[in-house]
Amino acid sequence: MTSKILRLKPHEFVHILDSNTNTVQLSEGPIVYTLKQHESIVRGPEPMILIPPLYYATIINPVMRDSNGDLVKDAYGQAKIKHGKEEIRFHKPLPFPLYPGEEIDGVPEPLKLLKKGQIFRLEAISDFEEIKEEKKGKKTRRKVGDQWYFEGPGFYYPRTEVSIKEMIHPQIIKQDNALQLRARGECIDCYGRKHKTGEEWLVREAGEYIPGVDEEVVKMVEAIVLTRTTAVHLRAKKTFEDAYKVIRRAGDEWLVDSTISPTHLPDVDEDVVGQVALNELTSLQYCIVLDPVDEHGKPQLGKSQLRSGPVEFFLNPGERLDGGIRDVYILNDDQALLLRCKEYFEEMVAEKNKKIKKTHDPGTRWMIYGPGKYIPPIQAEVIEMRSRIPLHINEGIYVRDLFTGRVSAIVGETYMLKPNEELWEKKIPEIVEKLINKDPVSTRGNKENQAMLSQQDAFVRDPTRVLTYRIPDNAVVQIYDYKKKKNRIQFGPDLAMLGPDEEFTLMSLSGGLPKKPRVITSISLLLGPDFMTDKFIVETSDHARLSLQLAYNWYFDIDKRNPKDSNRIFQIPDFVGDACKTMASKIRAIVAGMSFDNFHKECARAIRIAVFGLDKDNHVNDYFRFPSNNLIITNIDVQSVEPVDQDTLRLLQKSVQLAIKITTESQEAEAKQDAKRREAEANGKINQLMIQNDVMSEEKRKQLLELKSLSAAISKTGIAKAVALANAETTNINGKIQVQQSQSNADAFSIIETSKRKRQEAFYNLDYEHNKKMDDLMLEKSVELSKIDSDKISVMVDAIGIKTLQRIATSVPKLKSRILNSLGLKGFIISDGKSQMNLFSSKVPIQNRILYQKKD
Repeated sequence: MTSKILRLKPHEFVHILDSNTNTVQLSEGPIVYTLKQHESIVRGPEPMILIPPLYYATIINPVMRDSNGDLVKDAYGQAKIKHGKEEIRFHKPLPFPLYPGEEIDGVPEPLKLLKKGQIFRLEAISDFEEIKEEKKGKKTRRKVGDQWYFEGPGFYYPRTEVSIKEMIHPQIIKQDNALQLRARGECIDCYGRKHKTGEEWLVREAGEYIPGVDEEVVKMVEAIVLTRTTAVHLRAKKTFEDAYKVIRRAGDEWLVDSTISPTHLPDVDEDVVGQVALNELTSLQYCIVLDPVDEHGKPQLGKSQLRSGPVEFFLNPGERLDGGIRDVYILNDDQALLLRCKEYFEEMVAEKNKKIKKTHDPGTRWMIYGPGKYIPPIQAEVIEMRSRIPLHINEGIYVRDLFTGRVSAIVGETYMLKPNEELWEKKIPEIVEKLINKDPVSTRGNKENQAMLSQQDAFVRDPTRVLTYRIPDNAVVQIYDYKKKKNRIQFGPDLAMLGPDEEFTLMSLSGGLPKKPRVITSISLLLGPDFMTDKFIVETSDHARLSLQLAYNWYFDIDKRNPKDSNRIFQIPDFVGDACKTMASKIRAIVAGMSFDNFHKECARAIRIAVFGLDKDNHVNDYFRFPSNNLIITNIDVQSVEPVDQDTLRLLQKSVQLAIKITTESQEAEAKQDAKRREAEANGKINQLMIQNDVMSEEKRKQLLELKSLSAAISKTGIAKAVALANAETTNINGKIQVQQSQSNADAFSIIETSKRKRQEAFYNLDYEHNKKMDDLMLEKSVELSKIDSDKISVMVDAIGIKTLQRIATSVPKLKSRILNSLGLKGFIISDGKSQMNLFSSKVPIQNRILYQKKD
């Protein structure tokens, strides 16, 4: 077996196994080593471990070293290792090899750099001692489970005995915020207060906060902003002192509003129940607070408090509004409030300009009359607001007295219910509800009347109003008073008004064909004249069955002023059915004694005799009267008579058709004969007219020839006469023209002369005005020139001055003359202004004289 040479470069190592001793040795380069036969390489060669600056590496199963840093070897010369443990090594100038048994965990990792504000929360996983440089080498003993902070800035050098639990960032607490913390164990907070495990508290100071090692951040609590209209409802979890230095007991509830603090941070011992809105009451609002809180904050259970506006308030915990915010009752002069006392109380009431004390017992009722505002006390409740009810003469209401139970009808006045009164609802049958608004005239005799009433909706009336019914013209209504046990009859046209104890008498009449009972239901009964139609079957003596349809004209013959006579109308409930049955029985009796042929020929007379009967002279009577109700039948209309047997009906129809055919053919023959006769008469009349026309034509022709000859003679005579008349007219016209021409020439000459005269007058007037204006202008010019000369002399004198003129007056006359000549003055007069002088006697012209007044 050949040996192997191992060449190791610098900073390389290799592990060599000695199979004789079963030990592993470390060899470091640079070296050239020849392996022996019992040696083998178990690891390497590998480069040594180089940890860069600010890096670290974790060594698994590190070797043991003594206090001097030397290796600890066993009896076989091998380095002892710490099995199952780790060692963290940092940067060294030289690389190092791994001893047998050592392993590196991964690759070297950079040290963790913590910036300012970053913190590692560390925990000891085994006991060890730590030397702190900032405490001058003082040793700190750490036990398993101890936790502490490593704060930046700086590099964190890890230890195997320490684990990093988390990186903690500083909590930024904003204004009006707080940080809620929980103690992981017993600790002392930043305020110096001790806390037990699990206890929570708030840090309220704004800024940066770093939770302690034993402090756990629960959440950031935001403040609740409290405005003028909001408050916060709080409940204490346990007894504590709140932020406003008030002791709160467990379960206490209270409000915090803007008057206490603009914001509120809920404490850890407080539960926020919710926000409470501000209740604002105007001057026209009020409310009742149930279970109000007194001045000590204790709820007064079972009590109530009345609050009226204007006011603003928050409902304290436990308080509640009874019915919310209510409006003050504004009463007009025709309105009132009905109140009922719930519990005894006293109040001051103004009566006759005096205030008196008035007491109210529970259950009593009273009214407050308008106009005005009213807030009911808490001891009373408002039953309703009442108004005066204006009633026309045809309107009314039912009013019941609560004390006596008596119901009365108030009609035709404006009425205000009293405290012990209420509106009473009158109940009437449903059929009456439907009939009071139906016109009995439009629905009379209608078979579908009852169906219409059942299908149509009844008019919805106010049951407290007096029930009224418009009785049609020529109709009657019976009204029964159950209290007085009397009835009254009222005729139309009129308005029937029912009292509280009165009801209409309903009438159920027969209707349809043939008549059936209870078909027509009505309140009013028509008095007629009217008619009713019935259909029934009769049988003749020869057993021919016939169907008769008859219409009876009827009316009631009553005296409206006689009550007994009026009441007889309603003695028979169904007068229609009774009358139809009576007349049908009479007709059947008389038809039974007649044969079919006789009855067919005289059916109308036979029916009238059966109903009306005969008088002493064997004449048919005019009417038939029912004495029980004064119903009178005046006429009978036979609408149809038809056999019930079909064979009889067919034979009757055949005979009728044959009679019609015979009558038609005879009438046709007579018509043809009459047409021929009329045609011959017409032809004779035409020939006679033609002869007469020819005679008249010849006479007219003769008259025409005579008129033509007369016209020719008249024409010749007229021409000669017309020529003579024309010449004479021409001469007359020429003479008139000459006369008119002469008159026109004279008028023209007069006009020319007049215009010349006026023109000369105008010329003279203009010349005069011109000369006058020129003279005026010359005069004005002279005046202006004189004024200018005067002003010129005045200006020159003013320029010389009074003193200079005085000197001139006292100087030598020659000098005076020279000076004045130089001034252009031809004469002058000097005066002291006191002496009188005659200017007109002076030789100097008036326009050249100047007056000087000597001033003293």
